[in-house]
Amino acid sequence: MAGDLPDYYFRIRDNGAILFKVDTENRQRRIELDEIATINLRNGNIKPHGDHTLTAQETALIRDWMERRSAQLARRDLDDIHRAVDHLNLTAHWAQTRATEAELDEVTDALLLAMHDLRTVLIKRKADRLLKGPKAAE
Repeated sequence: MAGDLPDYYFRIRDNGAILFKVDTENRQRRIELDEIATINLRNGNIKPHGDHTLTAQETALIRDWMERRSAQLARRDLDDIHRAVDHLNLTAHWAQTRATEAELDEVTDALLLAMHDLRTVLIKRKADRLLKGPKAAE
C-alpha cells in the first residue's frame, strides 16, 4: 500500500490548502503527514511551515497545484451559474403550476429583489462590455 501513496498530500481548505509530505518510512510503518506549507490561492502566498525550507521541486509542485485548483474552481463557479439558470426555470414552472398562494407570498418579494439585483448587474456589465468594443469579448 505504501508504494501507492503520493509523496505529497494537499488538504483543501478555504482559499487554498495545507501541503503535507507523506512519510511512510518510519519505525512504526505508519503513514505520517508532515505539514510543510500553507497555500493561499486568493493572494498567491506560499508559507513554509516551521523551519521547513521549500525545495524547488516542492515550489513547482505547489505552483502547478495552484494553477490546476484555480482552473477547477473557475469551472465549478461557471457550472453553479448554469445550475442557477436551471433553478430559475424550475422556479418559474413551480410558480406557474404548483405554488400555493401562501408559498408565493413567502418567496415573491425575496425572488423579485434578487432577480432585480441580478438584472441590474448583468445589464451594467453587458453595457460596459459593449462600450469597450470587440476586445472586451476576448
